Amino acid sequence: MTATATATLHAVPADSPFRRVARKFFSDRLAIVSLAAILLFFLVAVVAALCTWKGLPMPMSPNATNLSGKLLPPSAANWLGTDNLGRDVLSRMVGGSTISLTVGFVAMAVSLGIGIVVGAISGYFGGWADNIIMRLVDALLCFPSFFLILSAIALLGPNIWIIIAVIGLVGWTGTARLVRAEFLTLRESEYVRAARALGQSGRKIIFRHILPNAFAPIFVTAIISIPDAILIESGLSFLSFGVPPPQATWGNIIADGKTYFLDAWWLVVFPGLAIFSASLAFYLAGDALRRAASAR
Repeated sequence: MTATATATLHAVPADSPFRRVARKFFSDRLAIVSLAAILLFFLVAVVAALCTWKGLPMPMSPNATNLSGKLLPPSAANWLGTDNLGRDVLSRMVGGSTISLTVGFVAMAVSLGIGIVVGAISGYFGGWADNIIMRLVDALLCFPSFFLILSAIALLGPNIWIIIAVIGLVGWTGTARLVRAEFLTLRESEYVRAARALGQSGRKIIFRHILPNAFAPIFVTAIISIPDAILIESGLSFLSFGVPPPQATWGNIIADGKTYFLDAWWLVVFPGLAIFSASLAFYLAGDALRRAASAR
């Protein structure tokens, strides 16, 4: 090899795993569509939060009643119609997007943090710690998570932060099992043995060597857990255990409209489509990321 070729070879940066995954992800058209849908929902939620903070309509006040204009079908004045109190359904859905995405992202962060710490301890140290932690996880998995959350909300009261905390505290078991499995595999790798031989501490080995290499499946699990939290919050709101009125959520809009479904189908169809579309977008994005991360 000539000196020029050698210099050129060293000048070209190595293709990192992150770049390979990103390139495969963005080459998937379905992944791009799902990511665009997620960004759209996120933008709507941010705009709704800013409008609420500044006291601006979105496009109307979500809690403004007008009994003379109740149960109106979609029109130029009310794009998605009005509910049984004459409130604009579009404005209430825009406001509800903030609640749904806040619950989804924050509950995911809580469950992810707990699951990573618990799974890392269990998978890296093993022994009696692994046995105790896994038996605790098995015991929690014996209970249906939704009914466990429903019971906790019934005792503590419906509040957005209580809902987020309960969903996060109940939903970490799957992440913990995944992280444990990744750590059991990676702790026997050559670079981890070399780090131990150099006298590095367990904390440094976990966070500097093992966790970055287990990041891809953890990130996929995090994305997929967001729609799970959204669906749980919507179910709680539908059962009147969610965020209390008059705060609008996609679930309680459907709950308010179920009585009038035959006469006002838009009260159920449009928020139902919002829940379905947001959940599907996150699931498709997570699946596309999983395929990109597993491709060679």
